[in-house]
Amino acid sequence: MRPDSPETETLDRVLTRGGGLDTLLRDLTDRAVQEVPGAAACSITVRRSDRLLTLAGSAGLPSGLDQRQYENGSGPCVDAAETGSEQYAPDLARERRWPAYTAFAVSSGVCCVLAVPLVVEGEAGAALNLYGTVPGALGEGREEARDLALRATVVINTALHIERERSSAADVRLALLSRSVIDQAVGIVMGRERLDAETAMARLRRVSQDRNVKLRDLCADLVARVGGRRASGDRQ
Repeated sequence: MRPDSPETETLDRVLTRGGGLDTLLRDLTDRAVQEVPGAAACSITVRRSDRLLTLAGSAGLPSGLDQRQYENGSGPCVDAAETGSEQYAPDLARERRWPAYTAFAVSSGVCCVLAVPLVVEGEAGAALNLYGTVPGALGEGREEARDLALRATVVINTALHIERERSSAADVRLALLSRSVIDQAVGIVMGRERLDAETAMARLRRVSQDRNVKLRDLCADLVARVGGRRASGDRQ
């Protein structure tokens, strides 16, 4: 992907304004409806924790359209995500592969479906799903859909990488904060009970286990209580 491509600009804009991956995926589904001829709606299916989920859907996506597939364990989106093979149903009224799903889809006004697999890092399966309201509406847009799926894969994986880095940085900050609080609590116990650092830490760990409270939370409470009493004494 070129640094100045529209997809990169969308990614940068979304992440800069703090929208995160959810907003990015919604932008991608709306973009798909605009770019793929015959597409009236779009959604993104991803398998997480051994179950399929719709992570985003464009405006105009009929309610329950993807969920019905997940419940039945069959449908174009399910097959595309699980097999990694593109699924195209030009006329659902004549489709015989997913009888339980097609009847519901047709009753919702959907006449054709195109599901293109996505290769998403760290996930077992994913698909870009496009819906048309006229039989054969998506036939001429299959190449555009494949191209969009490739570009979407790059953008999604980039966004996931950025979110994982941010999450890792947050974990480091939390760990440093926890270490600071624990060190302060150890110092308080050492001063109160005239213990060395190792014995004071063992005392705090034992209390944490006895009370079934995280060591970090126990230490934070101790530091807060001691700090509150000191502040009260300063005002007197």
